[in-house]
Amino acid sequence: MALRSTKGSVSASEGNEWSKLSPAISSKKPAASTASADELLNARRAERTYKVDSAAVSGTADSVFGGHDSPVDSVEPFKPVAFSGEKVEEKTTGSEATSVSSAAPVDQSVRFSTIAEKEEEAQRRAEVREIAVKDRPKALKLRATLIALTIPFVTLMLAIRGVASAPFLWLTYHRPGFPEDSYGFSPDERMTYGSYGMDYVRNLAPESYLANLKTAGGHNLFLSSEVGHMSDVKMVLWWATLGTLLLVVLALLASRSLRNRAPGVIRKSLFAGALIALVLMIALGVLGALGWETLFETFHHVLFPQGNWQFRMSDTLIRLYPPQFWVDAAIAVAAITLLISLLLLALTWPTKYRRELAKRRAEERLELRRRLTEGV
Repeated sequence: MALRSTKGSVSASEGNEWSKLSPAISSKKPAASTASADELLNARRAERTYKVDSAAVSGTADSVFGGHDSPVDSVEPFKPVAFSGEKVEEKTTGSEATSVSSAAPVDQSVRFSTIAEKEEEAQRRAEVREIAVKDRPKALKLRATLIALTIPFVTLMLAIRGVASAPFLWLTYHRPGFPEDSYGFSPDERMTYGSYGMDYVRNLAPESYLANLKTAGGHNLFLSSEVGHMSDVKMVLWWATLGTLLLVVLALLASRSLRNRAPGVIRKSLFAGALIALVLMIALGVLGALGWETLFETFHHVLFPQGNWQFRMSDTLIRLYPPQFWVDAAIAVAAITLLISLLLLALTWPTKYRRELAKRRAEERLELRRRLTEGV
């Protein structure tokens, strides 16, 4: 009988050990934790039983077949037996004959193969249990940092996409004090044409989506330079969105098993990320208040180094999205980011209850590790 490879079966069985270990940590009831720990401890005792059986059978085999440590003289003299049905009558020198129950002849090769398999299984389970005991997650600090850094990007992207929408455009056009178009666009025309621009940067339409738009007089609504700039804006927004989604996926993968194996780490990471987003937005707000024009131009120089973002006041883009629109948009982005950050801070604030809960779960895990290590 071919023996299975121990190394190949350790990783495949690790999930089974964790299926027993995870409920013990995640459960709030001591009884459930104890039951899960007992299952692993019983498995440990079973392994010891396998080893005892192996030693006993090996000793018996040596005594029967004359092992290296057994002198031949120690073997009892052979006594002839007569097989009759399922009974064996032992021939003795006396007049009495003792009848004993006979079993089928034992195939020693099969018996030894079974023992080897049991020892292999015991070794495999011991290795998997060792992995479960030494369960500190790999790259814990790196994973916590990745989760924390994802939060500012997510909050900022949600705010930007919220502002690049028709509802925000309507609120801006209709708020008191917003400047009217001095070149003749009515509020309805402004809303219609402006919505096309907002939709274009968020959808997957080609440049013809804007290039084919006509005014009431039959002229092209946007110049080719304006369409090119809007196409650049669209590419920047979509790449930023895809990058943020990739960070979210990586953060979700990094957070796997941390809730059970490192209690409190996810909450601390989310709290740190919300705090970073809050501080960053406050810093940008201060810079904007001290020098809005400088901040606006620096932003465009970084994202659009080709320099096609400057237009005349009579161009359609400036008439639809005048300088005041960008001031309002920046304020809205800052407000949405601050709101999300404050909400996340409130949900992850290290209150006494949350600290004690994480501490209790960590202590339960340490106790389980101790019991698995000592086998008590």
